[in-house]
Amino acid sequence: MKMKEVRELTDVELTTKVAELRREKLNLKIQSRTGQLEKTARVRAVRRDIARLCTETAVRAAKSEVK
Repeated sequence: MKMKEVRELTDVELTTKVAELRREKLNLKIQSRTGQLEKTARVRAVRRDIARLCTETAVRAAKSEVK
């Protein structure tokens, strides 16, 4: 997910997407521990997507405080 795509999401969509990705991260972690994980790079991608979404949420919160 690119930052351009993240910026186009609404606040509700951001929150929903973070929840979905955290659920996926947990599932990937479980698969990794049980030896069933095939795409190990997906763990890194999910972590980075979560960080991008959280960053955008923080930026929006900071902008709303300034106004």
